[in-house]
Amino acid sequence: MTGINLETQEVNLNRLKQPPIHLLTQVQPHGVLLVLQEPELTVLQVSRNTFQALGLAPEAILGKTLDDILDSFQVDRVRMGLSHENLDLINPTKVWVRRKGDDYQVFDAVFHRSADGFLVLELEPALTQETIPFLSFYHLARASINQLETTSNLQDFCQIIVREVRKVTGFDRVMLYKFDEDGHGEVVAEAKLDEMEPYLGLHYPESDIPQPARKMFLSNWIRVIPNAHAEPVELYPGDNPITNQPVDLTLSILRSAYPCHLEYLHNMGVGASLTISLMKDEKLWGLIACHHRTPKHVPYELRKACEFLGRVIFAEIFTREEEADYNYRMKLAQVQSALIEYMSQADNFIDGLIQQEPNLLDLADAKGAAICFNGHWTTIGRTPPEEELNYLAQWLTKTVDEEVFYTDSLPLIYSDAERFKDVASGMLAIPISKRSYVLWFRPEVIQTVNWGGDPNHAYELKESSDTLQLCPRKSFDLWKETVRLKSLPWKPIEVKATLELRKAIVNIVLRQAEELALLAQDLERSNAELKKFAYVASHDLQEPLNQVANFVQLLEMRYNDELDEDGKEFIGFAVDGVSLMQTLIDDVLVYSKVDLKGIEWELTEVETSLNRAFSHLRGRITETQAEITYDSMPIIVADSTQLMQLFQNLLGNAIKFKKKDEAPRIHVGVQRQEDSWLFSVQDNGIGIDPQFADRIFVIFQRLHTRDEYPGSGMGLAICKKIVECHRGRIWVESELGKGATFFFTIPVGGRDRHHASGHKKQNYPFGRR
Repeated sequence: MTGINLETQEVNLNRLKQPPIHLLTQVQPHGVLLVLQEPELTVLQVSRNTFQALGLAPEAILGKTLDDILDSFQVDRVRMGLSHENLDLINPTKVWVRRKGDDYQVFDAVFHRSADGFLVLELEPALTQETIPFLSFYHLARASINQLETTSNLQDFCQIIVREVRKVTGFDRVMLYKFDEDGHGEVVAEAKLDEMEPYLGLHYPESDIPQPARKMFLSNWIRVIPNAHAEPVELYPGDNPITNQPVDLTLSILRSAYPCHLEYLHNMGVGASLTISLMKDEKLWGLIACHHRTPKHVPYELRKACEFLGRVIFAEIFTREEEADYNYRMKLAQVQSALIEYMSQADNFIDGLIQQEPNLLDLADAKGAAICFNGHWTTIGRTPPEEELNYLAQWLTKTVDEEVFYTDSLPLIYSDAERFKDVASGMLAIPISKRSYVLWFRPEVIQTVNWGGDPNHAYELKESSDTLQLCPRKSFDLWKETVRLKSLPWKPIEVKATLELRKAIVNIVLRQAEELALLAQDLERSNAELKKFAYVASHDLQEPLNQVANFVQLLEMRYNDELDEDGKEFIGFAVDGVSLMQTLIDDVLVYSKVDLKGIEWELTEVETSLNRAFSHLRGRITETQAEITYDSMPIIVADSTQLMQLFQNLLGNAIKFKKKDEAPRIHVGVQRQEDSWLFSVQDNGIGIDPQFADRIFVIFQRLHTRDEYPGSGMGLAICKKIVECHRGRIWVESELGKGATFFFTIPVGGRDRHHASGHKKQNYPFGRR
């Protein structure tokens, strides 16, 4: 091989491997190609082998119409078929040509329209006079599918495909070749003659099937080379006389292969080949490659049957891959939902990502993860040291500006990563902000890849007559490669799941920032209002109450001898009422300061608070002959004064909104849940329309006039605030005329933040209406 200085001579290797397909204008000699101009069907170009096939020289055919070559009956049939937009409806058409005297030749005629607007007719000698009926297609596929249904293993599945295709076609070797993400391919299934060298499990470099060839496979689902040693035939004339350019033969079935590919087949000992494209999401997933050691002609109908078989069977592979992807996608979706829920509940979103199960590692099947936020690192699993993480974050800031970055070979693009390749040869990164990241890591996985020949010397460059010629390798012997500094690859659904998590993190961080800003404003405003209220309550309200109490007591002292027992009792009630009012004002004053200094958390006997509420309602209970029962009450962590006021308001409402002719019957219940106490106050009163179930807890909202039922409209609003300050929740279930049941929860731990309203769903034992 002559040495070539590639540094001084620009070499377009891809163009040498495979030039643009539409510039290849030679055809295989087993058939005849005619380029026709519609609508007259005038011959513009023709392959130079017409005399051997049709008995006519190419010069004699050029410029004639199809009517001059075939009889009018056949041409009329062709014209009718060409009127359809889909030419597959007439492919193939059996035509016969009189060569000389009574010597007739039958051809399979296949039509297509080229990209440059010409009708291309390709004639292949018909090996059979009859077309293969549709039922043969059906039984061919049905027999294969019946076998496929008996296996769930994808490897066995692929093996059935190649075995069935070989049985149908009779090729010496049939392989199922799958493309990897980096472009190279692997033989994943093979059926062959016993004496042939196995290729199963071997990898082949991307250069064996370069991109231009792959584009051809996207256009032509089936490609046949009946004789790899046959000399190609030129078109006459070489350029289209109308465009003065080579005709576009991208869709041609007779188009000759590029010499480099033919030499590749020769080096493999292949005399004929048939290739069936396998497509997934409009991309080339793989190929069914059929090889024969000697020339082999395959009828057009049988090729289409194989294409049909490939499509039908691959659809089942696609379905099984989709099912596996779907199951994994659903698993990741559950992990993602759980992480978002944990982040929403946590004070710090980072805690929600790492402190529970599932955690951040499960979202991307990683062995380690690290979160950089506000200049601080939080790690889980196996990760590089914090110093290395800082350098890595600096590199990401300078290098990456996408929403996600991932690689399975980090040391190859970031050399410092070789120091921690055992924990982070693979990395997936999502930026939260300019200098904040979530990183996932996978360790190095040392692999041995079996290649069909040395992939580093897939081609040789030779120079002859001042031109470069690309020659494929001659050896396809097993060549082993040890792959280092790489991890398992990241799957697209894992990358997508991390992107969805990024959106959730950004939303939560923004929401928490907004909530903190609003909370600061609310606290500032609430603090000012509470200071004013505290002043009014402690001075302006207390003073007149003290005067009432003093004058009533003075009245009792001065006129004690003139008062009968009823008068003295009335004065006692007045004094008690004033005293109770002062107590309530003091309690409201204490309650108003809860947000400022916190609840007085203490072990509280609920029954004691309940009895205090009964005592304050004693007069109304006696007056209405109310019957109140209650369960055995627990000891909980709460503010006893607020708990008493909560029960007092709820019991007072139950008495107030009683039915006219029926004494109130009230039951206070309690039930232990997983992490909270569920209390209920059930009555037999007038009930509440369910549409007002939320409105009644709004401050100063009333459903009745003061003439009907007295009150300020603050009672249930106060109840709601008391419950929420205890990190609980309150609601009502009721129907008009059927009484009402008020429920509220108090966390077992008292301070448990997860019971804040709206932060966690409760499992209520009663159906919500």
